[in-house]
Amino acid sequence: MFAGHLGAALAIGRAEPRVNVGVLAAAALLLDVILWQLVLIGWESVIIPADFARTHQPVFEFPYSHGLVAAAVWSALAGGVVLAWQASRGTASPRSALFVAGAVFSHWMLDAIVHAPQLPLLAGTSHRFGAGLWNNMPVALLLESTLVAGGLWLFLSGAGLPRGRAAGLAALTLLALGSTVLGMTIAPAPPSAHAMAASSLLTIVAVCTLAGWLGRSARSPERTGTKGDKTA
Repeated sequence: MFAGHLGAALAIGRAEPRVNVGVLAAAALLLDVILWQLVLIGWESVIIPADFARTHQPVFEFPYSHGLVAAAVWSALAGGVVLAWQASRGTASPRSALFVAGAVFSHWMLDAIVHAPQLPLLAGTSHRFGAGLWNNMPVALLLESTLVAGGLWLFLSGAGLPRGRAAGLAALTLLALGSTVLGMTIAPAPPSAHAMAASSLLTIVAVCTLAGWLGRSARSPERTGTKGDKTA
């Protein structure tokens, strides 16, 4: 659901133009950033099953990054960080903080649709969520493509980006979608969980950085009726 999270961030960027879309992309992917760092230090785990070539579905143990309660906590913390950072600049906006928190929590909601029942309420033997849409991969990929197309259209139709940067952001988003489709259909199994974690972290950093650069200053405060506010 990598590209789908990016699509959600773009849609939220249309609703809250004062927050740079790169920040929203990082928020929407924050739970994965936490996951892969915890995998690298051994606090969470990902197992590449023997039938990966058929299912393309790793098995996760990730209560601290993707548990329902954990996701709510990370969302609140992200919103608090944004509010505190804006307050330090004299531009505190609870609305912006709420949208960033919503972007973080959107990750859990989308994952709960596609994952098998692996997302715990807390940890251990607590209830696990997951509708398992990845068991019907064509439908899952159609949903993800719809999220990407809808988010990209919503953002670009109101962003007022120069044509070159709009084309670059569209290309970046569609490249993420293409990589996701390949990863969920024909890509070989990763060589190890650590390799998967490291490559995923690098990809997230690169995509969020590029999205932030391409989508910067998408709409000025004057055009959005928020005169005096500054973009985060």
